[in-house]
Amino acid sequence: MLLDPVPQPLDALTLRGRGDAVALEDRAGTMTYAELEAAVGGMAHWLSQLGLAKGERVASWLPKTRTACLMPLAAVRAGLVHVPVNPVLKRAQVAHILADSGARLLVTQAARIAALEAGDVPVDCHVVTEDALVSSEVLPVSRADVDALAAILYTSGSTGRPKGVMLSHANLWLGAISVAHYLEIMSEDRVLGVLPLSFDYGQNQLFSTWAAGGRVVPLDYLTARDVVKAVERFGVTSLAGVPPLWVQLLEAEWPAEVAAKLKRLTNSGGALTRGMVQGLRERFPEAKLYPMYGLTEAFRSTYLPPELVDAHPDSIGRAIPFAEVLVVGPDGKRAKQGELVHAGPLVAQGYWRDAERTAQRFRPAPGFAKSSGMAVFSGDMVIEDEAGLLRFVGRDDEMIKSAGNRISPTEIEEAVLSGGETNEAAAFGLPDARLGQAIVVV
Repeated sequence: MLLDPVPQPLDALTLRGRGDAVALEDRAGTMTYAELEAAVGGMAHWLSQLGLAKGERVASWLPKTRTACLMPLAAVRAGLVHVPVNPVLKRAQVAHILADSGARLLVTQAARIAALEAGDVPVDCHVVTEDALVSSEVLPVSRADVDALAAILYTSGSTGRPKGVMLSHANLWLGAISVAHYLEIMSEDRVLGVLPLSFDYGQNQLFSTWAAGGRVVPLDYLTARDVVKAVERFGVTSLAGVPPLWVQLLEAEWPAEVAAKLKRLTNSGGALTRGMVQGLRERFPEAKLYPMYGLTEAFRSTYLPPELVDAHPDSIGRAIPFAEVLVVGPDGKRAKQGELVHAGPLVAQGYWRDAERTAQRFRPAPGFAKSSGMAVFSGDMVIEDEAGLLRFVGRDDEMIKSAGNRISPTEIEEAVLSGGETNEAAAFGLPDARLGQAIVVV
């Protein structure tokens, strides 16, 4: 796929595939690109009739339904900002995100509405079930400013309060084009989406697949066996995961003919061990393996080309297209070992309504950078080798990385103390073969 550096409004992704080609497939059947465009247009028209001002926030708290998949495009077509809420979050966490984002609409399901308590939803936030978003009229593809805010993704922070990362149309569009290009996604590909759509990694599976005119297969799974069956049923060619999922999938039984369907495996959210790499090679002999590194504040920073994985199993690779990745020493100069700093057009616009934390993390790019503007200072320490490949060596904060999630010890400690059984608590992570880190509280 051509690496076009010119961003477009995010909802134009519906036009990337051939009209009669399948854009989405699930247990209910298929949706072509023409049907995707019509459905997004209809949802956008319904949203436009709510009387909300341009730039107002609309949240979705859903499993991987079709509405959940289409909301990121429908919201921006209506001139609104999408706030996806992780479906596994509990009511208190959902309440915080709704209040912090100033959401004016929550799209969810009846059972989830029933789980909310008085005061969880702001008084000016309307709540509807997903089946309400139907209209006989459609809005055409938008002409949105590509630098306008398109989404706010919430991620845990070191203070223990989830922070909203502000992403523009350009951030999301170029992230999709970049990934589709270096993963070599084709229109014939069928990409299984098992990761939460509230995560940048999971959401980009939708966008990068559609950018390439491919087919996405969203799946909420309970066991590894569900993934195996989905690969078989839908003829899946591409699968993205995090280390704990790979552990489960390697423990599952895979008929040889099913494993052979997979042509591409991608990993982020934690490093693959040498044992995992070997196991994936043996289990999925036809699949190219792409280790990747990223952070929500700049989406994706690096990837390791498949042909280099065996020789550099501990590497996080080099910069993806449209990213400038720098190693910066304590003196602010270029270094072989130092903090990973990400500059370029994938860098987010900062944290929602949090100027202090934005100033801490988003700072002017170092003077030796080719990119101008702001850069993300990741807090991750890396070493650059002679081949220009990077290796992660640790973090400069205390975040716990477990099951692909960065978790604040403070948030865990506050939850423990809220029960009243103890007056003191300390949370930390210990190495764990399945989770990356297991959470321990004392």
